[in-house]
Amino acid sequence: MDQNFNNTPAQQAGVNNQNPVNNLSVGGAAKGCFGLSKTVVILIALALILGGYGCSKRNSFVTQEKEVDAAWSKVEADYQRRSDLYTTIAANLKKYDKHERETYQGVTNARAGVRNNEQQDQALQQMQALADSAQALKGVKVDPNDEQAINNYLNSQKKLKEQLNLAINVVHEAYPDLKAEDLHKDFQAQMEGTENRINTSRKDYIEKVREYNTNIDLFPGNIVAGIFGFKAKPQFKAEEGTDKVPNVDSMLED
Repeated sequence: MDQNFNNTPAQQAGVNNQNPVNNLSVGGAAKGCFGLSKTVVILIALALILGGYGCSKRNSFVTQEKEVDAAWSKVEADYQRRSDLYTTIAANLKKYDKHERETYQGVTNARAGVRNNEQQDQALQQMQALADSAQALKGVKVDPNDEQAINNYLNSQKKLKEQLNLAINVVHEAYPDLKAEDLHKDFQAQMEGTENRINTSRKDYIEKVREYNTNIDLFPGNIVAGIFGFKAKPQFKAEEGTDKVPNVDSMLED
């Protein structure tokens, strides 16, 4: 006789239930943690990984953006220092002019190359114009995200520097002995230091913007940047001749 025929129903049920794990798979997908399917678990894990990467990348963008803003603030601060210096230079040259007028007033042909009133008046006008332009740029704040505003600001600074050159040349025509004075030596040193500061801060800003823009352009960071609204920062090129320190002596040469 067939041995299975003699098995009781309970024994037959025991045989059928020998592999409960296989029974869980019958009619559906295998179950993982908390009764979720393996596919769902994998998707959740992937979402957590991508979410963690996105948060990390966003924080990186925020940090770099703040570094760009800080670098631009340094550029502005150094340009403000230049404006303050030019204002001071103009004020000191006015004092020099007053001293020269009082010293040689009423003296006719006291020495060779005596200055006439017309030259002195022109020098005063140029110094006043320089002081006014420098004063107008003091306290000006520019949004580093506004490319047009940055360009306008840099053009104004360039014109201010050109105005200084013109003022110094006119002053030299009126006062050829000025370059032998300690006053001239003092503002020459200050100008060189200021221009060096500006050149350094501009280079630092350019580098910070380059790093930030590269970071948000590269895949997959560009996807995160797009999701969180990070955009490229406007860049500017170094001014022609900014790699050279201004030489006030050359400005005052005959």
